[in-house]
Amino acid sequence: MTQRRASARRVQVPSILGDPGIQRVRTPERRFLFAVPPLTGRIAPTVAVAAELARRGHKVAWTGHRPTLEPLLRPGSRIFSTAGDEFGPVRDRWLELRGLDAVRFLWEDFLVPLGHAMMPGVERALDRFRPDAVVSDQAVLAAPVAARHREIPWATSAASPAEFTRPLADRPDVEEEIRDHIGDFQLDHGIEDLLDLRFSDHLTLVFSTSALVGDTSFFPDHFAFVGPAATREAPCAFPWEWLDGRPAVLVTLGKVTGPPAERFFRAAADAVRDMDVQAVFAGAGVDVPPPNVLVRERVPRHKLLERLSAVACHGGHSTVCAALSHGLPLVMAPMRDDQPVIARRVEAAGAGISVDGPDELRAALAAVLADGPHRAAAEAARPAFAAAGGAAEAADRLEKLA
Repeated sequence: MTQRRASARRVQVPSILGDPGIQRVRTPERRFLFAVPPLTGRIAPTVAVAAELARRGHKVAWTGHRPTLEPLLRPGSRIFSTAGDEFGPVRDRWLELRGLDAVRFLWEDFLVPLGHAMMPGVERALDRFRPDAVVSDQAVLAAPVAARHREIPWATSAASPAEFTRPLADRPDVEEEIRDHIGDFQLDHGIEDLLDLRFSDHLTLVFSTSALVGDTSFFPDHFAFVGPAATREAPCAFPWEWLDGRPAVLVTLGKVTGPPAERFFRAAADAVRDMDVQAVFAGAGVDVPPPNVLVRERVPRHKLLERLSAVACHGGHSTVCAALSHGLPLVMAPMRDDQPVIARRVEAAGAGISVDGPDELRAALAAVLADGPHRAAAEAARPAFAAAGGAAEAADRLEKLA
């Protein structure tokens, strides 16, 4: 009797969750427009952030070079096309240059002309899609200007820490030239209240952490160090039985190809040939690899890194972040762009060794594979990546902006 009465009482007590007048708090749907250049490495972090925003129920669209974007996005993604085809030869020329010549060419012959050419397409995208906020890569000058004209809040996407920590601090003359280009671009499009378009005054998303940047406490609150925002890997086969328990190294240059890549992989093969290690060459290799080298066009990078002892690469930001997020020390042979800056930051953190040529690879690999300070420093960097938040943290910040 008592049990039946208690049961009835439980049935009669209403649940507030069932009350139609009480609902869980939901973020209202927002519209986000991503503006990106025809440079794959700069697009990659924003793809993960856009996917997270879409998962939360927001509307997402893109403006940029359609042939560059389509292979990176889900089928059916909304793309507002801008200029890009005519800049292929210019981009290829830039990739051949090094040092300050490359920096000056990048701004004078690539980014500023690209900004002017993109402006009509970006303006059409804003007027047709009517976003609540714009997310612009640092290489896209058109989007911040168009957003400012329409009083739409905009965020900067900084794909690499080298792009915002003034890598040209030792060359103030070149840094001043860049700011002059940015100022002239705004004046050309009717904006006299000049800003450095590389850094939004609303929100700057930096896809890195203090492990590479150093002390971030003095940056303004609208600088968000969200860490790498990696996209989900496509499934890919791998012969796991090949790994036999010896220390294993991933050797990769990301998307770098051509003679520089060929020289690097040949040098890496010679370096590990007589070492008691195994090496997985991802993306390229050598004609006749040593028995302890496995060449694969694609690898399941995340799962593979869990089984490795070190990474040898070119100092690309994505590869470096992936290695440090798994506590793996690095050997880096930087080639261009931000790679020397990132390699110096890894060395400063004690988590790797930068080499100038192939002859140094063997000694550097032996040093980082030893159970010593490089491994300890790489392991110490790991928590910063785990805590950064990645795409989810970037989406949180964008929701507050819109």
